Amino acid sequence: MKIVIPGGSGHLGTLLARAFHHQHEVVVLSRRERVRPWRTVAWDGVTPGPWVGEIDGADVVINLAGRSVDCRYGQRHREEILFSRVESTRAVGEAIAGVQRPPHLWLQASTATIYAHRYDAANDEQDGILGGCEDDIPWTWCFSIDVAKLWEKAFDEARTPRTRKVKMRTAMVMSPDAGTPFDIFLRLSRLGLGGPHGDGRQFVSWIHHDDFIRAVRFLIDQRFVAGAVNVAAPNPLPNAEFMKGIRDALGVPFGIGAGRRLLEVAAFLHRTETELLLKSRRVVPGRLQQHGFMFRYPLWSEAARQLCDEWRALRGRPAPAARRAEPTW
Repeated sequence: MKIVIPGGSGHLGTLLARAFHHQHEVVVLSRRERVRPWRTVAWDGVTPGPWVGEIDGADVVINLAGRSVDCRYGQRHREEILFSRVESTRAVGEAIAGVQRPPHLWLQASTATIYAHRYDAANDEQDGILGGCEDDIPWTWCFSIDVAKLWEKAFDEARTPRTRKVKMRTAMVMSPDAGTPFDIFLRLSRLGLGGPHGDGRQFVSWIHHDDFIRAVRFLIDQRFVAGAVNVAAPNPLPNAEFMKGIRDALGVPFGIGAGRRLLEVAAFLHRTETELLLKSRRVVPGRLQQHGFMFRYPLWSEAARQLCDEWRALRGRPAPAARRAEPTW
């Protein structure tokens, strides 16, 4: 296949390109030139250009374009976050609609953040509650939900009748690569700061990077799946249990937590938002499981252990010594 990945120079695009390029032709559309084993073609995410020719005759387009949300939500950043998602989606849609040989499939990035902040029940694609500006959430969380809805609206409005369309509402993808969410959580745990965030009750939705790649392959192969698909492991868990899973995998016996007020100060100093830690994202993969997808890492305890082993191997660190068996007498 020929797979074109607009906005594919970030974390998720690199995971997919790395997995696919050995068997398929991979083309990443990026604003930045990088030396990679796959081809990189310049685009600005808005203006038609030579990159449109890469989509003509491609089999699959996986649009991941969008500015990072790991920042403070000031006016300029809010405009950049929204513009980068909506306009790039429109640009990809117009390109697919205008070429003679459109791709069979358009996989479009979306986010699990589109669902409401809740503790009572999980959100699947059929019965899940989309978020709004609930009374008990900060205004910055309202902004994220608005962005997610406008992002999907731009995708839904694209007229591409010859192309199957899937919007991937993806949870946090856990991989040992530097600067990723798991790497950050791991660093906190190694420093003894891997306790619960806030009251620790908020649910964390996640997916192991291997299952993320396998889910994308699955969606490519399942030719009758279209519309919204939650790309998340089937067992989200409260933040306190999530952090304990990392500590147990590391062999760290304790972790100091951080209350909401302390997190607000830390987020301000690190120029980010507490939503990334405090919003309860209880999202489950209803449609993936309905169509027969099998997760290799359905439980966080297993995924955390494997990710810690992979993190150590990448950095040349020895595995922890096996615990001595307790005497039986």
